[in-house]
Amino acid sequence: MKKFITGAALSAVLLAGSTLADDKKKYANPPVKEPQVFTTEKSGTFGGKKINYRTIAGDTFTYMENGEADATFFAYEYIKKDVKDPSTRPVTFVFNGGPGSASMWLHMGVFGPKRAVIPSDPDDDGAAPYKVMDNPETVLDATDLVFIDPIGTGMSRSLGDNNPQKHWGVLEDGKSVARFIRQWVQNNNRWNSPKFIAGESYGTVRSAVLADELTNRHNIGLNGIMLISAVLDYQNSRIQDGSIMSYVSFLPSYAATAWYHNKLPNKPANLEAFLNEVREFAAGEYAQALIQGNRLSTAQEQAIIDKLHAYTGLKKQYLKNTNMRIHVFRFFKELMRDEGKVVGRLDSRYLGEEPDAAGEFFSGDPFAYASGNAFNVAINSHLTDFMGVDFSKPELGRRIYNMSARASKGWKWNWNVWGKSVPNGGRFVNVIPYLGKAMRRNKDMGVLVTSGYYDFATPFFGAENALAEVDIVKDRVEYTYYEAGHMMYVHEPSRLKFLNDIRDFIKKYE
Repeated sequence: MKKFITGAALSAVLLAGSTLADDKKKYANPPVKEPQVFTTEKSGTFGGKKINYRTIAGDTFTYMENGEADATFFAYEYIKKDVKDPSTRPVTFVFNGGPGSASMWLHMGVFGPKRAVIPSDPDDDGAAPYKVMDNPETVLDATDLVFIDPIGTGMSRSLGDNNPQKHWGVLEDGKSVARFIRQWVQNNNRWNSPKFIAGESYGTVRSAVLADELTNRHNIGLNGIMLISAVLDYQNSRIQDGSIMSYVSFLPSYAATAWYHNKLPNKPANLEAFLNEVREFAAGEYAQALIQGNRLSTAQEQAIIDKLHAYTGLKKQYLKNTNMRIHVFRFFKELMRDEGKVVGRLDSRYLGEEPDAAGEFFSGDPFAYASGNAFNVAINSHLTDFMGVDFSKPELGRRIYNMSARASKGWKWNWNVWGKSVPNGGRFVNVIPYLGKAMRRNKDMGVLVTSGYYDFATPFFGAENALAEVDIVKDRVEYTYYEAGHMMYVHEPSRLKFLNDIRDFIKKYE
């Protein structure tokens, strides 16, 4: 007997089929069936040594437990040729932060064999054409380089009907990038090579989780971690109600910025000695005063305000009005309010002018809008002209280079590092326990922390305070400082010092 389907039932079946088809398309994943790889042969002089090397730009598939491809990392590699024993040749995996940022900043700013040139002194990079030049100071003499764009950034994407949100979160991202590194090591038989990771900004959060994941899940020990503009415990770097440590951690950055712009009532000659004095006050008298709260006497309060004025240049009445708690976004506007100028967040050497001098917060970061164009142009041009990537190939799935994953459909970052239960509303992310565990389980792993004095996104004293937590093996942590901001390498003297510091660190721990 034939079975008849009613109109309503037929509609439901058709709708279900349509929904299933839509589900497979809704993530806009590229229809990539096989890894696409573009290779060129190059030579150059780096660190004073002639190097013949291969550039490789292309897909590395990562796989699910059932063997199906889950995602593709479109990475950029610079590999020295004619190395008889790869175990003698270090490899460094490099990435930026965000979360949701591609690696173009470190790639085209400091580590790649070519670099985008923007003004060393704080100034707008303007419009095209931008200058891209050889980068002979980079560390290709000391290490191979692999630049990683996490899923959703650059041309890295989920595959098939896999949801990219599986890669978007503090823990999810660390596990995702760890799978890539393990797959790359396997594909290239670099198991016994000395291995380093270099992460900037949120990339330092990733570095901590990644070190733990590589060590404890994949049994891959790292020789060293380079934390560039580090943020590891958010209570030291994000102003939130009740976060006394954030006010403490930002104070030396306020002092450095006021020093740079000549806003101190009595400017000391030596910046480093001055900042050591501010550090001592911040961690001592200032922290104790904030803990005292309304138990502080009038005389004690005035004594703290007098010192804050001396260290920040802010008016004493303003400091009293804020209860001695300086909000970083207010500082940008307040320091040079009388001149109608605001200072930058990512690099407080940069100044901006805004029509509303009475506002509480700036309308935009002067550094961010002065520097981004050159890097975007440089990476797209570099991939085509130097690395031979053919963007017109249909095999690429018509991917474009995404500076950020934040514009991706369904973008949402999972900040939960605690599992199902989120204490304190999830306000303070702290990955120090992950880094500490990786250090304690690998006696040979060193950590280099590079910080700009004029960086408010990741204040240098915040990094110091985080890395003073008891989880960390302090004897294997090194610090270097630069008279620049978050991307210290845009400042030419800092760029040269930074690369020397990186090279020395790799040679020490390889």
